[in-house]
Amino acid sequence: MARLINSSKRARISASIGLCQGMATRNFETKLNNMNKFKIVPISAAYAESIRHTMKDNFGHRVVEQIATGAGPCRVSLKPFKKGLDKRLLFTHSPFEIDNAFNQPGPVFINADEIEEYKDIHRFPPEIKANKESFPLTLIGYNDEQQMVFTRLVADSDVDDLIGDVFGTQPTVSYLHVRNAEACCFICKVERIYSPGANN
Repeated sequence: MARLINSSKRARISASIGLCQGMATRNFETKLNNMNKFKIVPISAAYAESIRHTMKDNFGHRVVEQIATGAGPCRVSLKPFKKGLDKRLLFTHSPFEIDNAFNQPGPVFINADEIEEYKDIHRFPPEIKANKESFPLTLIGYNDEQQMVFTRLVADSDVDDLIGDVFGTQPTVSYLHVRNAEACCFICKVERIYSPGANN
């Protein structure tokens, strides 16, 4: 009898392990699939350097240099600022290419010193993703004509999964803007990746 019970326990444990492994595999495949659907586009290092050089933004406003009082993030590196330590530049920026009703210029921050662009472009910046208190996020989707066609609060959702779902289920969305859901300021652009021959 004891052998039968032990055998049953082993079978249940093996089944549980198999289920966990299967779930882990599916989660990994989902993450990999989502990575192939989008890329993160920060403010470019070249554009940031032109701002540092002229100390004027594209709207003719004087760029303001200050010590960071908040987490930011820097729109080039997409990393949070170290409050009270990092020097940052504040200026007006429009992430849009077409001058229409949805063109929304607004304040953004970059590091005062030269810094590398965010490179892990197929994954949402992990330091922003992990800090939901400092970075409550909203996704705003636009079509090819720069018309707003989608909005969604990220809240407790996994932002990588949510971005992948948006591009997988919302064919009219050409790209997303990620904004701070409270301050409404622009953080970064997310572009759809079109796979050759696929029905995106």
